[in-house]
Amino acid sequence: MCVRNNPSEICNRYIGKKNYLLNFVGKNHNYSIHQMNKRKIISFLFALLLTLTATAQQQPVHFTVQQKQVSPTEVDVVFTGKIDKGWHVYSTNLPADGPISATLHTERAEGAEPVGKLTAHGAEQNVYDKVFEMRLRYFENSVTFVQRYKITAKTYSLNGYLEYGSCNDEMCMPPMQEEFSFKGNGPATAPAAKPSETTQDADEIAAATSTTVGGLAALTAMTTDTTAKDTTAKADSAATPVLTAQQAADTDLWQPVVKELKTFDKGQDADSHSLWYIFIMGIAGGLVALLTPCVWPIIPMTVSFFLKRAKDDRKKGIRDAVTYGISIIVIYMALALLITAAFGPQKLNELATNAPFNIFFFLLLVVFALSFFGWFELRLPSSWGNAVDDKASATTGLLSIFLMAFTLSLVSFSCTAPVVGLLLVQGATSGDWAAPTVGMFGFALALALPFTLFALFPSWLKQAPKSGAWMNMVKVVLGFIELAFSLKFLSVADLAYGWHLLDRETFLSLWIVIFGLLGLYLIGRLKFPHDDLKQRAMPVPAIMLGLCSLAFAVYMVPGLWGAPCKAVSAFAPPINTQDFNLSPQAVHAPYTDYDEGMRAAAAAGKPVLIDFTGFGCVNCRKMEAAVWTDSRVADKLMKDYVLISLYVDDRTPLKSPVKVKRPDGTTRTLRTIGDKWSYLQETKFGYLAQPFYVPLDNMGKPLNGSFSYKEDIPAYLDFLDKGLERYKGQR
Repeated sequence: MCVRNNPSEICNRYIGKKNYLLNFVGKNHNYSIHQMNKRKIISFLFALLLTLTATAQQQPVHFTVQQKQVSPTEVDVVFTGKIDKGWHVYSTNLPADGPISATLHTERAEGAEPVGKLTAHGAEQNVYDKVFEMRLRYFENSVTFVQRYKITAKTYSLNGYLEYGSCNDEMCMPPMQEEFSFKGNGPATAPAAKPSETTQDADEIAAATSTTVGGLAALTAMTTDTTAKDTTAKADSAATPVLTAQQAADTDLWQPVVKELKTFDKGQDADSHSLWYIFIMGIAGGLVALLTPCVWPIIPMTVSFFLKRAKDDRKKGIRDAVTYGISIIVIYMALALLITAAFGPQKLNELATNAPFNIFFFLLLVVFALSFFGWFELRLPSSWGNAVDDKASATTGLLSIFLMAFTLSLVSFSCTAPVVGLLLVQGATSGDWAAPTVGMFGFALALALPFTLFALFPSWLKQAPKSGAWMNMVKVVLGFIELAFSLKFLSVADLAYGWHLLDRETFLSLWIVIFGLLGLYLIGRLKFPHDDLKQRAMPVPAIMLGLCSLAFAVYMVPGLWGAPCKAVSAFAPPINTQDFNLSPQAVHAPYTDYDEGMRAAAAAGKPVLIDFTGFGCVNCRKMEAAVWTDSRVADKLMKDYVLISLYVDDRTPLKSPVKVKRPDGTTRTLRTIGDKWSYLQETKFGYLAQPFYVPLDNMGKPLNGSFSYKEDIPAYLDFLDKGLERYKGQR
């Protein structure tokens, strides 16, 4: 039967459909579902893994260097850079406490001298950065840096390097260097060139040459014994001391662990957990959609048709019912595949942090919520359903059954669209390109299963609850849930643009109101226009759920004063956005030298958390403000781990420059403490960008996979807990 309040169009269409079902005559056809070749799937995933690995390790900025003669006595050294999409390179002369400025270092200048400062050319962006509280200038797509030299002798020789910083929305590279070396002839009347007194000979710089591991003892000793710089600028760090021969033996701690780290990263089950979460959400969404007025009344009608067919040929009737259920699954999974194909895997990965898309998703879910509240009805054009219905009536066999399932999808659109929309949005923004398909599989499975089960076990149908006004209650409850979820997507856009419209206390206030009203609705204290106003008492299950919703609202109240509220920490904005916090947390690394921190951890019997960071790393500061301020994270970092923060942009000079071999066979000159730590990160862990976190045991071996920029407190806590568990298991 059709319930009261159900749109008459749906009822009329299915009355007509019932007549069609009663006259339906099918033919026996062999049915098979085409499955994707497993080898193709494995090849695609392997290629995708290689692509992502290569992308993570490649340098995002590519420079070419040349010299241009501008006059008989002047020459320009020109650095032309191509910048990968999504990355930017900072301009020259930024404030000292900001990101890495583009700076030219001249190590040898015989017969020439610099004229003026390094100049930048290109489409320079000038924006205010709230993390550094200053205006930052940078370039996207391309940039050119030029340094002019005046030739003062008959011959000249130039040698040095350009240092620059680059970042994207998720990470920053350590200070990168582009070396140059040029020679040429000046005017014939100029005097002979004299060696520079302020620069080192290139052979002296290359005197201490190291392989990836073999020369690390020499590198470890190449450290100044100067005192620490200002503690506020260096986060209470101490300068790296000169190490003794015994301490230099600690270079075993520098042994590469790239393979071990990749093994951990491959074994991470975070993605599978995420997909399982999406799958379970899909099943829950399918069950909710099943209980709506657009779907539940159709079940007895459809099942009765298949049962009548089973009287003549039970096997065929059951097979048709199973085919009907499979068709529903195929239809909804095809929708998810179309979404994935339209955006592409890469775009779906970007949606998680894409502000315009998150604003769109927020508005979309608000519209769905208002529809469930009964403000208006979402409908597809009636001609679509009629056309498919007519086509189904004109065909027989399996195609007709498939078209019947497609008709169900169309006529139930007003109830299923908000659920499907929520699942697709959640899947698309999960960062996993397979999530929409997995979510739709769970949804379609839950939606299709009752049709098949009731056909297999007809006695169950008599025990199923009858259609009634309770189904409208399901829609309203789902409307409240959609409204709550929509705020999560608005929060992403708010954080991206820095509007501060939805700080943590505002978000929690809105959730308290939403779940408080939901509780009042479920216990019968709040009514909507299309509810049964004559109903005096609410069902006991509804009252119990209402009490749970009210209790959840009360649970979030302390969060307005800074309580962590673990149950909502994955949805709410980071705690650093909260203006009023009674328990602020601050984390400072006790060690900023790798070898010293490792020895201290071994003496204390604690694991180590390596934090590759930078003074000019924007996203490092965001992680520290959004994740490290959580009381649970702060406790683990300060009590359970020995935290070592290694600043890759520390400008403190080494005792003398040293050339080392990189993993790819090229050479690199290390001149500063920051160069030393970025080299450690590259050779030991096979990574260059910051922020980058790795838990280690006392032998320098990884305890877990790595963690980079992701403002997700539960995920970071899980990352720390796994490292602790493995460390305790070793003892």
